Amino acid sequence: MELMQQDIALGLKGKDFLALADYAPEEIRYLLDLAVELKRKQKAGEVYQPLKGKTLGMIFEKSSTRTRVSFEVGMYQLGGHALFLSKNDLQLGRGETIWDTAQVMSRYLDGIMIRTFEHRRVIELARGATIPVINGLTDSAHPCQVLADYQTVLEQKGRLEGLKIAYIGDGNNMAHSLMMGGAKLGMHVAVASPEGYMPDEGISKNTKEVASQTGGSLLVTTDPIEAIRDADVVYTDVWASMGFEEEQKIREKAFKNYQVNGDLVKHAKKDYLFMHCLPAHRGEEVSEEVIDGPNSVIFDEAENRLHAQKAIMAATMC
Repeated sequence: MELMQQDIALGLKGKDFLALADYAPEEIRYLLDLAVELKRKQKAGEVYQPLKGKTLGMIFEKSSTRTRVSFEVGMYQLGGHALFLSKNDLQLGRGETIWDTAQVMSRYLDGIMIRTFEHRRVIELARGATIPVINGLTDSAHPCQVLADYQTVLEQKGRLEGLKIAYIGDGNNMAHSLMMGGAKLGMHVAVASPEGYMPDEGISKNTKEVASQTGGSLLVTTDPIEAIRDADVVYTDVWASMGFEEEQKIREKAFKNYQVNGDLVKHAKKDYLFMHCLPAHRGEEVSEEVIDGPNSVIFDEAENRLHAQKAIMAATMC
């Protein structure tokens, strides 16, 4: 087992973290176990600085609270330095190619985190870079958030394999990463979205193929009760993500029957966990009684962004 862990650790050095689909189940589990250990060290006041003297460049084409703070603090705790780069700070906004930017930044930095819109931009950046690239969020994937999510479930439930997670809402980047991550970990994932807002069909197909190999499963439905029935974990996200604000009123009508509230969660297991990637719109996608209730672990989940991302950086940038 120890030799296997060493092999996994060696295999992750210098590797990009773009999507959970790119990682084997044992690699994801390694990162989860590392995140738990790094959290233990931090809580115990143990100094652990494997990235001393290294620098992470953080490209933000989409703003964020949790992503910026957690990466910046995490890099500091690992002994390194994080450099914030907004779209106004870079020549990317003035026509320089992603390839050229990646090549130049690879000469200065030890890793790049990018939070952007189209997923192809992350892929192009990684192709041009000679240092690890971490996906801080794209319109189709949010792997850092989901690693923190499953770390939270692991801590709360003691296991992941065989558990059921129900996602209620927009079939967006969160749904995609939760689906694939859950399938890789042998979980049963159910997604309920209204017609026109379901997860990408190609990602759903790939997820089912992965689940068939790990003992997990994927259900995609328009019925939130069918999805949430006997769920160990209940998850939702805002109805109009960043970039879709102009669709707010249209989406409110489409999602009116998809609010996670007291009536809906009665169909989940009594000891279900409620999760949300935040920021949340209380009274919209989730009622206050649920998000502020005893089953909610949203702030444990938010904290784990720090520890999960430290695991990613420590594993890939050492």
